[in-house]
Amino acid sequence: MLSFLAQFSPVVQALWATLFTWFVTAMGAVPVFFTKEFNRKLLDAMLGFAAGVMIAASFWSLLAPAVEISQGSWVPATVGFLLGAVVLRVIDWILPHLHPALADTDEIEGVSTSWRRSTLLVLAVTLHNIPEGLAIGVAFGAAALGVEGATLMGAVSLALGIGLQNFPEGTAVAMPLRREGLSRWKAFMFGQLSGIVEPFGALLGAWFVLSARGLLPYALAFAAGAMIFVVVEELIPEAQVKGNSHLATAGTMLGFAIMMALDVALG
Repeated sequence: MLSFLAQFSPVVQALWATLFTWFVTAMGAVPVFFTKEFNRKLLDAMLGFAAGVMIAASFWSLLAPAVEISQGSWVPATVGFLLGAVVLRVIDWILPHLHPALADTDEIEGVSTSWRRSTLLVLAVTLHNIPEGLAIGVAFGAAALGVEGATLMGAVSLALGIGLQNFPEGTAVAMPLRREGLSRWKAFMFGQLSGIVEPFGALLGAWFVLSARGLLPYALAFAAGAMIFVVVEELIPEAQVKGNSHLATAGTMLGFAIMMALDVALG
């Protein structure tokens, strides 16, 4: 894999990586062709797993390199981290969306809209995927710059981890849409569509750090802050809203451990 990616520019590397994560999102939507229901306990455990992966990736692949690059200064990592959370909060406040776990309610967030529920469900998970794409792009850009603590293998491990946690996101979107009455094909298409922002986010992230190297620690921390915001605001509450908190917590621990192992072993 490394030899294949090495022949491309960092921007194209990031694109390849997020095409993979998009593909996994699509695979997560495939079960909709066979059933309208998905075992809720399993889905909550998978959502917890996704949260654990994102927490570990935020530290090992993003925050730790940001601190190392800053040579002991706490300012870039802190400012970038908080800014990432603030930007995601503003988007969350403005963008109309309906969380898949609450698909059977009318708890629509964001500004008032007449958009269809199917659109709102897709937008909720699309919001998750924005910082994931940015994080992958920033990681590949940092590796290309030869920054200490940032490697091509580390960027690949980040993409692998995010890819793993994209599977339940595809499922979490497609299943409620099927129950809403959409056809199997439409539910699948909407489910995989939620991952389409990741390649665009990756291109933006890689281009930005290559164009403004001095802002790299801020960019790494920004992606981390945005991902942690998604975990705390969206993933963990959704995984526990149906009362499966123990399974969701176990999934979170497992996801964190696997992502940490990937980053340490491969990074």
